[in-house]
Formats: sequence, structure tokens, C-alpha cells
Amino acid sequence: MIAIENVTKIYGEGKSAFRALDDVSVTIKDNEFFTLLGPSGCGKTTLLRTIAGFVDPSSGSIRLGGKDILQSPPYKRPVNTVFQNYALFPHMTVAQNIAFGLEMLGKPKREVKATVEEMLELVRMTPMADRQTGQISGGQQQRVALARALAPRPQVLLLDEPLSALDFKLRKDMQLELKRLQTETGITFVFVTHDQEEALTMSDRIAVMNAGKIRQIGGARDIYDQPAERFVADFIGDTNFLDVEVLEITGDAARVRLAGGAETTARGAAEAGTGMGAATLATRPEHARLVPVGQGVMEGLLSQVVYFGTDTHYHVTLSDGAAFTLRQQNTPDMAHAFTQGDRVGIHLAPGVGQLLKD
Repeated sequence: MIAIENVTKIYGEGKSAFRALDDVSVTIKDNEFFTLLGPSGCGKTTLLRTIAGFVDPSSGSIRLGGKDILQSPPYKRPVNTVFQNYALFPHMTVAQNIAFGLEMLGKPKREVKATVEEMLELVRMTPMADRQTGQISGGQQQRVALARALAPRPQVLLLDEPLSALDFKLRKDMQLELKRLQTETGITFVFVTHDQEEALTMSDRIAVMNAGKIRQIGGARDIYDQPAERFVADFIGDTNFLDVEVLEITGDAARVRLAGGAETTARGAAEAGTGMGAATLATRPEHARLVPVGQGVMEGLLSQVVYFGTDTHYHVTLSDGAAFTLRQQNTPDMAHAFTQGDRVGIHLAPGVGQLLKD
């Protein structure tokens, strides 16, 4: 659906020039929920705005459905955008807001009425059709903005952090709602967010961005379980980084020695391009387990126990001074065998950790 090739956007000139996008290339499939994820200033919104036509790239090309769209103004591109602030018309009703774009396109009144009714049902807002937008909640305003953007049936819907203004519970509900809308309409969604949970929950594929570049593209499980580099592992979820020594490499697996002297196996040696000697091992908190001293590959002091309702986080200060976090899901029959101040061991199953390139 969208082919972005070697797109660069530079603001300013000379020493003050800033590369918001740095030679970005990505292909987004038809009927895909594709997410641009990264920290503030990474270039994700700039990339979205180049697709919409609000920003002209300094170089590169963008094709939509096989056609070059860079010379087309925003109103002639088969895309619609849902912004963070929704931009609804306060003097219009919900139905009038949804109808506005169709009327500007000169659609017949009968078609406009039928489409508005269809969109109201799609976003489950039919009972609110005659309400003013100032009389409905933030979540309902979000639905109206989506319905208005979907009404002209664009080939691509661009969403620029549309959930950031919602409270936690409503944001969770709308994550599921957005995925349902994308599945039911079959429209390609390109979603921008800095929220890792949003990206993992909704996306078919995720592009992790940093400093104007795409660092990794993949499905949610690939991005989380097999990060391509340290930045991705650190940005997506919680990660422990351990200094290790690589002793032996066999294909993608490696035998490594931890700081305390214990040995284990790790994966990702081939992809990371790791050689013998010093390396970084990444492990997720939920992939480690607390055990009595002498039964793990590492030991340390249990410095803090934090209860989160669904799970408990255990913060351990290792013998070499490094910090390590473990996460255990809470169950009604869970026995709390360790308390703050205990000396503990940490068990890592062979192959659970991944070697990373910096």
C-alpha cells in the first residue's frame, strides 16, 4: 500500500541543520495496522506528516498504491488523519461532524446520510448522533473523530497519538476498539505512538525509530523477544543488561561467563555479530526466577519488593554492584518466600538471554 524509499527531511542549513528523518525506507502492507514507535523527537510524527502531505521531504520518494504522491497536495491524497486533539467542530452535532467531509466532497445527500448512519453504527455512537460534541466524553469524541476520518473511505488512515489525552482505562478500551475498526474496515492504519504497550497491543507490525532512523521492524513478539540492538531492547519493556564474556560460539548460540563466574548459554550471537570476549547479555525480568543462595547463576541482595497488583517486581543488587529486576505474576496461592534484605540467587534458564550489539 505504501512504499517509502530513502526519505530524508532536513530542517535548517549548515551547522544548525537537523535531520528529522535520515534515509528512511519502509513498506507498509495493504490492510495492515502498522505502528511507528519511538521516543519524542525520533522522527515518527514527521514521517507520518510526509505521508499526509503536511511536510515535504528533502529527498526520497513515497508511493501509495503504486503512485507517486509527493507532488499531490494533502487534500488530493487518498489518506485521512486523526490528530491528537481530534479537531471536532463544537457548533455541530456528532452526525454533522461525520457528514462534514462527505459534504465537502460533494457527495449526494442520500449517500451522506447512509454513510453517516453506517459510521455511527461502526463506532457505536448511534444514540449520540444529535448531541453536540461538547456534550460527550473524551472517549466518545475520539470515536467521532475516527468516524469522520473513516467516512470518505480513505485507502490509508493516519493516527497521530490519538489516545494520549485519554485516561488509563479508557485508553485500554480504545486500543481494542481501534484494532476492531481496522479489522472491520480493511483500511490500512498507520499509527504513531511513544507508548510501547499501545504498539504491542494493536499492531500487525511495528517500526521502532530513534534519531530519525528505523532501528527494527517486526511483529510485536519479534520486537519484544528478539530485539535487534540495545536501544530496541531498552525501549521496549523492561530489560536487564549484563556484562558477560563470550567463551564459545556455535551458530547463533554462545556459551558465556557472567561477572560472578557462573556460565550459561545465550542466543543471538550470529545476529549481533558477537565475537569472543566482552559482550552484553539482555534478559527480560519475567524470564528470571528467584532461588535460594547457591542455586542460581548469580547472587545478590534483595533491595526492594514492589507490589503491582497483577505482578510483583523484585529489585536485586548483584554481588558486583549491578542492578537486576525480576518480575513474577501474582496468583492467589503464590508463596512469598523472599523478603526485602534477603540474600538471594537468580536462576536463568539456558538460552533465555540474548546477546546484543550496542
